[in-house]
Amino acid sequence: MQILIVEDDAALGLFLKKGLKLEGHDVEWVSDGEAALEHVRRERPDLIVLDLSLPKKDGTEVLAEMRGRFDGTAVLVLTGRSNVEERIKCLNLGADDCLLKPFSFHELTARCRALLRRRETFADPVLRFGEVELNRIERKVTHFGRAVELTVKEFALLEFLMQRAGRCCSRSELLRQVWQMSPDAGTNVVDVYINYLRRKLGAVTPESHAMYPVIATVRGEGYQMGGEKRAALGLSVSDFFSRDTALGVLDAS
Repeated sequence: MQILIVEDDAALGLFLKKGLKLEGHDVEWVSDGEAALEHVRRERPDLIVLDLSLPKKDGTEVLAEMRGRFDGTAVLVLTGRSNVEERIKCLNLGADDCLLKPFSFHELTARCRALLRRRETFADPVLRFGEVELNRIERKVTHFGRAVELTVKEFALLEFLMQRAGRCCSRSELLRQVWQMSPDAGTNVVDVYINYLRRKLGAVTPESHAMYPVIATVRGEGYQMGGEKRAALGLSVSDFFSRDTALGVLDAS
């Protein structure tokens, strides 16, 4: 999962980042409230580990602003403020859990796992973007109401992109999260599977919508759901679909 640590104590922030990375998560660390809000707007992490005593914006301010716009992100508050009223205030502002400093790292990771399990349990099983619908329980995908047959890995890739609709996903992020591979693996498997998805989704696209890509390439960055009309960019259909580069690709499906 993607976790954001918001902690102004550099030693603690770096320790938590390293520890949670070892647990298998994709972790970023920022040290002030304004940077936290900017990161959440840009990346939409699955979980925020949020200290209350922060420069620029206090943790309670961050929590209040975030909860009005990003309800899908779980928040674990870290606080050295021992009074019960402060923790109640955080919970009322939308925190999912509170942990009092000093704390055990093992307890923190256990609470993180519990919050992420809870988030998955209550998440909407059906993801929608435009005319694409993905049912995570029945493992079915439709486009304009027509069934699209996907392999296990194609389904996982589309699910990840749809969960993060509206923002670009880099190739290294897709390698880590979908294939559990190092960003330095030296494989073009991401581009190949994006090509597979585009072809399968395009095969059931009505002619009136054929010029709109379902998965757009963000040049030099990666991929995201949706995009500009291809004709407006002066691209042909053959330009839009990436070249077949399947030779040597590890088929993890």
